[in-house]
Amino acid sequence: MTDDHRENRRLWNEWSDAFQALWNADTDESGVPPAPTPFDPDGHAATGSAFPPPVAGAAVVELGCGGGQGSVGTALAGADRVVGVDIAEAQLRHARRLRDYYGVDARFLQGDVTDVPLADDAFDAAFSEAAFQLVADLDAAVREARRVLRPGGAFYLSVMHPFRELIDPETGTIGRGYHAPPRREIEIDESYDADLVAFDRSVSELHRALADAGFDVERVVEPEPDGGETTSEGDAAATAEPRALLPDTLGFWARLDAR
Repeated sequence: MTDDHRENRRLWNEWSDAFQALWNADTDESGVPPAPTPFDPDGHAATGSAFPPPVAGAAVVELGCGGGQGSVGTALAGADRVVGVDIAEAQLRHARRLRDYYGVDARFLQGDVTDVPLADDAFDAAFSEAAFQLVADLDAAVREARRVLRPGGAFYLSVMHPFRELIDPETGTIGRGYHAPPRREIEIDESYDADLVAFDRSVSELHRALADAGFDVERVVEPEPDGGETTSEGDAAATAEPRALLPDTLGFWARLDAR
């Protein structure tokens, strides 16, 4: 484990309660905490009739599960066996509480996405959202996703959109080049003694990592964010906050050969 990875784990353990409070503030009218999944056919990762693939009766793993929202949502979508893996113990405590709140069957394990504590060929599908950009060794993480999947398995990899991440959220100006070194420090707030470390990869670098690991990339997903301005043009686009003109996330639906 690198020093950056170790420091990110420490910060997530410290930040987890505050982060999950912010996440859970975004509830529906009944006050139910949100549990979105990329396997919702009408959800944020849906694209065409083939993606997301059905998960009813499937075994699914979430790599970098955080507070367990995606894992719980996948169990609610009908997956037979769901496992979430995360590096931060504090995040996993929130994941288990959310699982118990919804009353679904999901298992949560502490582990590193570059060295997943699960057997080979154990899952029909895997996914990771907003996690792999916090990992220095992207190739190791993608190889682990490939290792735990069965032949023909599907993988959804989503990160914060690299175009959007170029824009400073405070000034609205571009703060770095697209092909600048990927390592970037993110201040949580002044009360923390260190910064979270992210790694901003280009679209081509993410695609390359998937292809090199043996995946066939079948769809690229750039969801239109709620309240965003990604369809704006003319005067509306000129007056919009620059980051609002771009998708929040970039996703890839990939699959292993069935042989």
